[in-house]
Amino acid sequence: MKKDVQPATWVAHAGGCMDQSSGGVVPAIQPATTFARDEGYAPLNPDNIYQRPHSENVRQVEAVIKELEGAADTLVFPSGMAAIAAAFRWLPAGARAVVQQGIYWGTTKWIQEFCARRGIDLIQIDASDNYVLAEACTSGADLVFVETPSNPWLKVVDIQHAAKVTHAAGGILIVDGTAATPVLSRPLSLGADIVMHSATKALNGHSDVLGGVLSCRAETEIWEAIRTDRADAGAVMGTFEAWLLLRGMRTLALRVERMSANAQTLAENLVDHPGVEAVLYPGLETDPGHALAKTQMAGGFGGLMSVLVKGDKERALEVAGRLKLFLRATSLGGVESLVEHRYSIESHTGLPQNLLRLSVGIEDVDDLIEDFSKALGQ
Repeated sequence: MKKDVQPATWVAHAGGCMDQSSGGVVPAIQPATTFARDEGYAPLNPDNIYQRPHSENVRQVEAVIKELEGAADTLVFPSGMAAIAAAFRWLPAGARAVVQQGIYWGTTKWIQEFCARRGIDLIQIDASDNYVLAEACTSGADLVFVETPSNPWLKVVDIQHAAKVTHAAGGILIVDGTAATPVLSRPLSLGADIVMHSATKALNGHSDVLGGVLSCRAETEIWEAIRTDRADAGAVMGTFEAWLLLRGMRTLALRVERMSANAQTLAENLVDHPGVEAVLYPGLETDPGHALAKTQMAGGFGGLMSVLVKGDKERALEVAGRLKLFLRATSLGGVESLVEHRYSIESHTGLPQNLLRLSVGIEDVDDLIEDFSKALGQ
């Protein structure tokens, strides 16, 4: 399929993936773990020898994401955390990593433990503050990792500034763009070296696949090390999961558009509600990151937001417990709306006890507004 089409067209057609053998408009699943050779022991297909580094279904989904990101190359992994681990494992002992505070706790926990084991100097800062980030890089940085918008604080990092100070420090910039998706933001075009997504979230969008993605701006020695490590360590996505991910991505543009519109309307409805202390969402004009988000997100601000309920922990839990359409579950980016009381999951990180993290889905927004209004009881 030609590549000069809009993203919505590209993903709807799965980048032109078809079953060439049958003419089916849906790509086939090839579950073989090994591939035959001829009498002279040459592979019948030189692209396929063993499934760990060679999978047609994996290559198909990688090709679609690569074009969405405007990347030089893309690799998929069996989970978002597997992708993050691969993005860090090339760091040698004694390296220096600068990492954003207040991001997804699973990411923070793994990075802290990995750096401690490897003897890596880990600096954790508020990367949404340009001055603080620049200061952290003045002593050098081999790797800078940011998440924008961040989870669950919804802070927005200036990617162009982050790339500038990172490169000046001699390092590479990795951006977790899970909340934005490549439909709304393309960090590689803003100077990031690698962009990461938890494909479990909006890329798949149906809460039925674990997956992670890394895409690079250029195929450097570091990227080759990541690619080799994936193959050698076996951090590969299964055939069926890759097929499901590609299937889910065919509605990505449509889902993200609806989720963003729903989240925007819900945020505007809740921000002045008497039962709400604050709404954290970059789509609100009053949000500290709004102006910056407008420059590096196009078409909306995503489906992730946090609501600080007026009251204490018990009040927040009461509101979450009264919601009917917002399902109480951990994750984000699915077609169904979810609510999570994050303090119950990570109380040790200093999150407000009255914070509810919302993943806004594709339901009718009036139903979502009514659900929250009834839960607030005001």
